[in-house]
Amino acid sequence: QVQLVESGGGLVQAGGSLRLSCAASGRTFANYAVGWFRQAAGKEREFVAAISWSGGSTDYTDSVKGRFTISRDNAKGTIYLQMNSLKPEDTAVYYCAVRRGVAVRTTIDEYDYWGQGTQVIVSS
Repeated sequence: QVQLVESGGGLVQAGGSLRLSCAASGRTFANYAVGWFRQAAGKEREFVAAISWSGGSTDYTDSVKGRFTISRDNAKGTIYLQMNSLKPEDTAVYYCAVRRGVAVRTTIDEYDYWGQGTQVIVSS
């Protein structure tokens, strides 16, 4: 089992920045790929970004490319999502997730462990 706890969400004005963190505990997650997903009110949960076990490979949904950066510190057991140039459409609950595999994946079904989420609100 892997337990995940997200933090860093909040209210920010459009154009601002936030850094989300996801602390992992339990079984070591150093060998697993990690992803960030988000779910806006009334919408399906969607992929945002993912990083391979080593950090050498990343993937992003088109709408956040150039604005968001995913990273990980395996020694600290923490995954980060740096979000810059935030837009109102980025408003959502953000979830981190771990998959029992090393490679990046973008679909929800391929992730095995999920956090409870952290709310991000971007005001216009």
